[in-house]
Formats: sequence, structure tokens, C-alpha cells
Amino acid sequence: MKELLDRLERYYDAVPRAGARAEKHGPLTLFVREGVGWPFYARPTLGADGTVGRADVDRVRDRQRELGVPECFEWVAETTPGLREAAEASGLDVHEHPLMVLDPLAPPALLPELPADVAVRVLRPGDPALPTALTVPHLAFAQPGTAIGTAGRAELAAALPVHGGPGLVATAKARVEAGLTVLAAAVEGGTALCAGQYNPVGEVCEIVGVGTLPSARRRGLALSVTGTLVAEARARGLTTVFLSAGDDAVARIYARLGFHRVGTALIAEPPAP
Repeated sequence: MKELLDRLERYYDAVPRAGARAEKHGPLTLFVREGVGWPFYARPTLGADGTVGRADVDRVRDRQRELGVPECFEWVAETTPGLREAAEASGLDVHEHPLMVLDPLAPPALLPELPADVAVRVLRPGDPALPTALTVPHLAFAQPGTAIGTAGRAELAAALPVHGGPGLVATAKARVEAGLTVLAAAVEGGTALCAGQYNPVGEVCEIVGVGTLPSARRRGLALSVTGTLVAEARARGLTTVFLSAGDDAVARIYARLGFHRVGTALIAEPPAP
């Protein structure tokens, strides 16, 4: 298990570097996005001894406020157990997420049957569904959980200029063309109702950002998109495929694809206002 967690730590350290600069602050490294896209976070410095105190967290939070980026920290509980106490002492809320790795011997999953007008596919750079695929996870995470929500196509269209604008689409196209990102989506009538991605580094990838338009939930879309990403990762020869589930209920869904829990991913951020 330690070898696996060490492999994930090396991945966590490597994957942001394709789109961010790394600032080392003692036992913590702050990744700062360069260009457009999702903001990054701070996490334990690779190779450090894992000792992190409140002063270390406070110092990074000061830097994050100076830069105008989210005060966010991500790490694995089993790898850096002391960071939780330091983050909470600094006034941050800590959220737990099941950390799951795909069983390399798991058979291909039987995915749910979808309506005939919904197609799940890996998106190519010129796919017309790319703007909505970039946007829909933002609406999904704004209304977390698995229950059917209120945000639908009208809200998706309104959010497109912010999350699926030309600059973001251009960045996504470039990453897909360079092999840095693989995107998949469940598309209906040219609109992505669910989307997710993975970012490979060597033979490792993390499936991230899987989100369904809240009004389209409970149709098996997220399971189908995740299963498509898994199949694509396997076809590319990736040997370690992992993800962090939103909660235990979501983890049970991913278990149907052959994922099993290996630890707990932690995210610390300021309390909600």
C-alpha cells in the first residue's frame, strides 16, 4: 500500500506542473495556475517528512490571499496525517473524500443503457460539445450530491460565457491535442449533460471533474462517462487509474466499475460564509 500511495504522491506533484508554477513554502508547495482554467491548491511538498504546523498553513494562506487565489489545500490523510490538525487550527474546514483505485484485474463494467439520443464519447479537439463539457461540472459542483437538482439547460447556457468561453476552449483543445487531458461527455442534441476528464502522467491518471447537469441526474450518465474514461485509460496502457469520490454514496457507484478504497483524500478550505 505504501508503494501505491507514494506513486499517487508523485502524480499529485507532477500533474499541476503542466499548467502552473510551483512555489515551495517549506513543507507545503503552492501551485499557481498560469493562464485560464481551474485554480490549483497547496499540498505537501514531495519528499518532505510530512511535518506541517499551523504556521506553515498560515504562511501559505497569506500567499494565496496575496495572489487572489482560493485558500485551498489538498492531501492524502494516510500520507500526511498531521496536516489536518494544522489546517483546522488555522481555521479551515476539512472535507473527507474516499480515495479509490481501479482494480487492474476488474472486468469491463456493464454500463447502464442510455436513451438513444444520448451518446457518450471521448471528445476530440473540434467537438462542438466541448464548451458545454467544460461548463457542466461547474453547475454540478454548485449543487453537490446525487439528487435531481434545479439547474438545467437554461442555466448551462447562461454559464457558458464564464466557464466555456473561447479562451478556456482553446486551452482545453491544446491540452487534448498534446495528450495532457482526455475529456469524455454524455451528449444530447449537441449539449453535454455530463462530463469528466483525466490527465495522464506516465502510466498514472486521476479521473476528475465528473459532473452531471443537476436536472439530468439519476440517468446513469456519470457512471457511463466514468466507465468511458476508464476504458480509454486502459486502452492507452495506463496501469494506475484512481479518483476521489464525493462521498460514500458516490463511492458505491464507482465500486461498480471496479474501484476500491485505498485511503482518504482531504480538502481544506475556509468555512462557507
